[in-house]
Amino acid sequence: MCGIVGIIGQAPVSERLLEALKRLEYRGYDSAGIATVGGDGALTRRRAEGKLGNLSARLEAEPLAGNIGIGHTRWATHGGPTETNAHPHMTSRVAVVQNGIIENFKALREELAADGYEPQSETDTEVVPLLVTRELARGATPQKAVETVLAKLNGAFALALIFSGEQSLMIAACRGAPIAVGHGDTETYLGSDAMALAPFTNRVTFLEDGDWAVLEGSKISLFDRANQPVKRAVITTQASGLLADKGNHRHFMLKEIHEQPETVGHTLAHYVDLASETVRLRETLPIDFADMPRLTISACGTAYYAGLVAKYWFERYARLPVDVDVASEFRYREPPMEKGGMALFISQSGETADTLAALRYCAGAGQHIASLLNVTESTIGRESDVVFPTLCGAEIGVASTKAFTSQLTALAALAVAAGKARGTISAGEEAELVRALAGLPGLMHDALRAEKQTEDIARQMARASDVLYLGRGQMFPLALEGALKLKEISYIHAEGYAAGELKHGPIALIEEDLPVIVVAPSDDLMEKTLSNMQEVAARGGSIVLITDEEGANQAGDSAAEVITVPTVHNMLAPIVCALPVQLLAYHTAVHMGTDVDQPRNLAKSVTVE
Repeated sequence: MCGIVGIIGQAPVSERLLEALKRLEYRGYDSAGIATVGGDGALTRRRAEGKLGNLSARLEAEPLAGNIGIGHTRWATHGGPTETNAHPHMTSRVAVVQNGIIENFKALREELAADGYEPQSETDTEVVPLLVTRELARGATPQKAVETVLAKLNGAFALALIFSGEQSLMIAACRGAPIAVGHGDTETYLGSDAMALAPFTNRVTFLEDGDWAVLEGSKISLFDRANQPVKRAVITTQASGLLADKGNHRHFMLKEIHEQPETVGHTLAHYVDLASETVRLRETLPIDFADMPRLTISACGTAYYAGLVAKYWFERYARLPVDVDVASEFRYREPPMEKGGMALFISQSGETADTLAALRYCAGAGQHIASLLNVTESTIGRESDVVFPTLCGAEIGVASTKAFTSQLTALAALAVAAGKARGTISAGEEAELVRALAGLPGLMHDALRAEKQTEDIARQMARASDVLYLGRGQMFPLALEGALKLKEISYIHAEGYAAGELKHGPIALIEEDLPVIVVAPSDDLMEKTLSNMQEVAARGGSIVLITDEEGANQAGDSAAEVITVPTVHNMLAPIVCALPVQLLAYHTAVHMGTDVDQPRNLAKSVTVE
């Protein structure tokens, strides 16, 4: 969720770059910077820690000349929020800004070191200007150098580059993180989203996944992942200072589903130090995980299901006892609270009335109060001892998508921190889990490639009057979440069950062609889930299996449809599997013709009981 802006202009651009960065402040950041190519062809940059006011003061004291430039707001991932780690990163020949994560940066650093190219920062980004500089030194043109380097990079990221001696050339690339090109009459613009471009133009081209763009003055050349020339539509956007924008998506919900590789990366940046491969909590806990006797989690709706998944993680990896309650029921039970325990409340808005009431009950019972929120300055945030942010940006669609996966990502990091504090996982195991977390944005990006298949399946699901979702272990809450999503936006009756409970009643619902969605990546429960699938198939149910490649091989032909997701560490499988679950609900609702972003009878934030 860092921010990128770029301008190829007819006049000095530094002030306008700064103003555009201010429009991206909502994305969150802890440092910022701008680079330009001056009239002499030399690259120059200004960077500053903290808020944009610091960068503005730096620019006032040391102005930047140049009619072409790039700017960036950074949320620290690799390395702390220092000026040295701030973007743009540059050599004498190229300056680069990046959103997202370069997963294989360590291997690339070693390769560069062998050729005498040494980084000056702790970031993953710096390998990009070094790699490009090496290609330029070997005689490549800027365009060819970028083409070569893109083939070496793994991860989910967006890039913008400018070059010394090139006063009208900018190159951008998009892989799992958004980039938009803005069309002016005599100028060309670049931005993380249409909001950054709104002051300059309302004519925008959104790069598709894997695209990269060569901007030469007002000439724009687009290439796909295979480096073949492509054309993309120019759309008229409604983005303004007051309006969120759907970009090139039909609904906000779909836009927010596709934002998840980026939003999860943004959440990760807050909780893990990818350079040291450790979890780094910036917040001070009111009680140490090591001494915590019990954790009580309370939430509503989708946030409640995130808490149910987290229960598996905290108990397995930290051996910390966890209770999870629906907030609307919790305080009416008047449960006894264990002395010295911590209560964690999960909410996107931080204003959910039932969750706030549960918080006040726990505070009155002497619990340490923590919250996991997207709006940290909300009422729940103000009444908490510690607030853990999800940092996923504004979520417009009523049905939660990116907030859910950001909540899960933060909870996974907290569970790892708890395990390390309690001595139930080693430093090596922590590093393994952090590496798995670091790979999430790229794997989520890969999972979105199944969208066409989910759309085809959804066309059939739209004819159903009932749908059943099944899962075991940490996939059981995901089955509940899948059923909720389908109910919320398509109005089709759906139920989620633990697969092992099938024989204890729900099997009576199985009839010919009933859609049954089974969420079952390969793990130690896969064999038992396959037995449940056979019970469904024997009664004529139409099974849609969401699994990884190994799970698909184990399942054979027992499912009518198999949606294959990338293989991921077992702990993090619910986060990756959430994407096809969301896409199935979304496309079913679209086929039903419902109001996807604002479904009937529902509000984004429930502020009354």
